[in-house]
Amino acid sequence: MAVLNKIRQRSVFLIIIIALALFSFVLADVIRNGGLSSQNSQNVIATVNGNEISREEFAREVEAFERNMGRNTSTTQAVNRIWDQKLREVILNEQVEELGIRAGEGQITSLVRSQMAGNPNFTNEAGMFDENRLREYVANLKETSPEAYQQWQQFTSNLANTAKLNTYYNMVSAGVGATLLEGEQAYRLQNDNINMKFVQIPYSSIPDSEVEVTKSDIKSYIEDHKARFETDAARSIQYVIFNETASNEDKSEAKEAINALRNERVEYNAAIGANDTIAGFDNTDDYADFISNNSDLPFENRFKFRNDFTGENAEAIFNLNEGETFGPYEENGYWKLSKVVETKTIPDSVKASHILIAYQGTQLGAGLDRTKEEAKELADSIASVARADKDKFAELASEFSADTSNKEQAGDLGYFTPGMMIPAFENYVFDNSTGDIGVVETPIGYHVISIEDQTEAARAVKVATIAREIDASEKTMNNLFNEVTKFEISASEGDFADIAKESNYEVRTVKDIKALEENIPGAGAQRRVVQWAFEDEAKVGDVRRFDTNDGYIVAQLTAKKDKGLMSVEEAAATVTPILKKEKKAEIIKSRIKGNSLKEISENQGVSIQTADAVNLSSPTLAGAGEEPEVVGAVFSMETGSLSEPIAGEKGVYVAELVSKFEAPAMDSYKGYAQQESAARRAQAGMRVFDALKKKADIEDNRSKFY
Repeated sequence: MAVLNKIRQRSVFLIIIIALALFSFVLADVIRNGGLSSQNSQNVIATVNGNEISREEFAREVEAFERNMGRNTSTTQAVNRIWDQKLREVILNEQVEELGIRAGEGQITSLVRSQMAGNPNFTNEAGMFDENRLREYVANLKETSPEAYQQWQQFTSNLANTAKLNTYYNMVSAGVGATLLEGEQAYRLQNDNINMKFVQIPYSSIPDSEVEVTKSDIKSYIEDHKARFETDAARSIQYVIFNETASNEDKSEAKEAINALRNERVEYNAAIGANDTIAGFDNTDDYADFISNNSDLPFENRFKFRNDFTGENAEAIFNLNEGETFGPYEENGYWKLSKVVETKTIPDSVKASHILIAYQGTQLGAGLDRTKEEAKELADSIASVARADKDKFAELASEFSADTSNKEQAGDLGYFTPGMMIPAFENYVFDNSTGDIGVVETPIGYHVISIEDQTEAARAVKVATIAREIDASEKTMNNLFNEVTKFEISASEGDFADIAKESNYEVRTVKDIKALEENIPGAGAQRRVVQWAFEDEAKVGDVRRFDTNDGYIVAQLTAKKDKGLMSVEEAAATVTPILKKEKKAEIIKSRIKGNSLKEISENQGVSIQTADAVNLSSPTLAGAGEEPEVVGAVFSMETGSLSEPIAGEKGVYVAELVSKFEAPAMDSYKGYAQQESAARRAQAGMRVFDALKKKADIEDNRSKFY
């Protein structure tokens, strides 16, 4: 009681303390997210040139895309697809608004006409699009279905945006082209050519040991070529996978469980209030029911031929006599017990035709007054007529069959194998002979069946198989969880790789994962691991356990790299060969002596090569490959002159221009100019968007939400 009195006396003080604590919590969150009005708000997925993309709207579009695609796409793929669409929409709409482009009613009507041209609801008797019918349809929507009318308005709004973008792209394309001078240049590039001689001193003639590339060299190169070495933020991790796999004990228990199903057993039956004897697999009379109640895989109620069986036990199972059992055997993660319950010698495929007589109450009997008895009588009558004159079968099918998919093809069903038809239908065609015509009842009506052809008969078996999946037991999963937790704690306190090695765990490393990536090499789609690695609170050295579909991943963050230029170490693999080539070129140039190709070839121990009919459009030298720098330099020389040493792709060249052929002048270069214009316009739309995107101020927060 004394304690309660003290609390009451200090209640105001406690309220102030709690309020300050809550305020500090909220303030910390605000600071972490960049302020009260930060664009990192929970409601903004991104900003593009100051335009906010709403998280709610973005999420709705992602969900809609996932629904449309079904299982063919992951959430990350859907997010990236919608992001591309929204980015294009925001950037291009900004240009459209800035230019004041508007969609005229005629443009929208034209687009509506093209969209609806094939819709019979909006065509007249001549099959042409009728705008009046469309207006009537829209007016009716407005009066009777506000929701559908709103969808129509959204549809026309989208068409208006399409019309605006078409206008924008047309304006861009109109401003792109090639002049007659550029047409002439294109003509010259393709048709002017030269004959030349050259010597090539390959870079490989200088050992790598003679050139040294320092870190400062690489750093300078990066600074001089910044655009080439810009990189996004990235993270590196190492991880161990723990899979939930069944133990040997689990396998033994599953095998014992399936063996126990063979014999009959006595169980208490609450329905009758007494013990009841339950048939086992060895003596059941209803295999479909038994397998339905006891197996992890369904009963296949069909006959199979030898080619239908696969796996190492296929031959043994197919060759069983009726009533014999094989197993238990392990296959594809299951313990199985297989029994041949029936054998037949039947064709492996049959060709048949049918006439389906439906009646009131059957699937295809809607609108029919025909009773079941009348349907049976009609089917028997049709069968009698067809038996007397087989040629009338096609006419009868066209007149009476309820199966519209083939009634005009004389009821032809083509060839089919066991298991493809309704059991009663199948039994008739496989148990009777070619040419037979009979009547069979199925749940959809009476079938008048004509057996057209049967392949050669062979042995077929119907196999009943009970299967028990070999799963990890709760005990095994608990043991794995304890093992994973122990490793996670130890790896957090010590060296991740060494601790994993002590337990013979395989450590996998992944470098430079990007923020919006989903797949981790060796582990598949593990988006949560990537998200964690990019969390602000995650520090290098941190270890975290993650659940997977079939176990766990324990990962450690090993490196964090911010957006910016590559480090010297990262760029070394790319830059070092370039700088080595440059340094080797200088060495080779300093060693070249002589005033003619002959002298240089003798001094350098290389041969003189020739290249004829070389042009700038395809600057390839026979025996040396593409060398645009070399060909371009030689084109600018005077006939008979010798070049200075030229650093090319494969080595250093000295060349002599033997002759130059200038294609005859044309009266007009309009054709070439038009070709150039068409090629440039074809790429204009893509290139203008890429340019706008590169220029745009984009703040992308997707990785914080997905």
